[in-house]
Amino acid sequence: MIKSEILIPLLNANEPEARLVGIHAKDGQAIEKGVLLFTVETTKAAEDIYAPEQGFLHLLVKLGDTLAIGDRIAVITETADEKFEVKNVGRHHPPSAGEVRITKPARALAESLGMEFASLPNDRLVTEEVIRQVARVRDAIHFDLVATEKPYIVIFGGGGHAKAIVDMVKQIGEYSIAGIIDDRITAGTMVLGIPVLGTRTVLPALFDQGVKLAANGVGGIIDISIRVRLFELLANYGFTLPSLIHPRATIEPSAKVGDGVQVFANAFVGSEAMLHPMCMVNTNAVISHDCEIGSYTHIAPGALLAGHVHIGERTLIGMGVTTSIGVKVGSGVRIGNGAIVLADVPDKTIIQAGRYWTGKTEIP
Repeated sequence: MIKSEILIPLLNANEPEARLVGIHAKDGQAIEKGVLLFTVETTKAAEDIYAPEQGFLHLLVKLGDTLAIGDRIAVITETADEKFEVKNVGRHHPPSAGEVRITKPARALAESLGMEFASLPNDRLVTEEVIRQVARVRDAIHFDLVATEKPYIVIFGGGGHAKAIVDMVKQIGEYSIAGIIDDRITAGTMVLGIPVLGTRTVLPALFDQGVKLAANGVGGIIDISIRVRLFELLANYGFTLPSLIHPRATIEPSAKVGDGVQVFANAFVGSEAMLHPMCMVNTNAVISHDCEIGSYTHIAPGALLAGHVHIGERTLIGMGVTTSIGVKVGSGVRIGNGAIVLADVPDKTIIQAGRYWTGKTEIP
């Protein structure tokens, strides 16, 4: 007998679907009421789903699926071997972000033209005609870049984080901004006085015209994997990703900063701290002496890391998080805003906003 159905909730009235980004229990596992089961997200919000009652969990989807609001994620039954009807799980399951659906002839044509698959549209089935259209656009592109003594840099993204990057690059004063690349903003749109040049399909032409530097203007606070994929995309095209340090940030001379790192205004990075490539230290964050921040990790505004704290890769430390000295936080961790971390945090752990983490439990 099915005791409960776990459904995709409505997170945003303007978004009819959500992506399953976390599964925190195993298929067939006995669960108690109130335990964390799933994490789902849209482009604007994320939400954890807890067990409404005790029983045995049966999964109907897999990690990374994009599901319509109201779709069943799982059911809870009274017994472990309960038989139940598996209904149609989803009404709308588009490909995961970044996935390209391409026919075999189109793939062969793209390879013959030297196209990167990451540059192809991912909102439709890519046919040979689509490949020819992309090739025509690519070959016709020419940007009128004025000669300048400062090297050109292109910014990928046109949203809020990109605006912060534009302002920071202007204040650093070492680069000329060639323009902005964004897959969703119409070419010609101005963002803080900087033109949108087109989608990722124009990157090869831009590189061929001498723009060799790039900055990632996508924050990825909801899904850090999006930010990671864009770093990889830019690197695959041959762009160099310089570290960007705001003039009002403080970096001690003995600290080490990797390529592609972004450090924003009023942040502090202490003595012998290590910022691994592509990580971000946001506004007013404090990275104390001897800390180590892993690649692609985001330290959000106002976070306070005590000395000798080590953070793994691809981790999000939320706004206003505070840690004890010497804490080790694993990779793929998400720590909610205002949490207080008193003990080590294993890989892929999720700590809710405003909680105390003592090692094995969260204290409200």
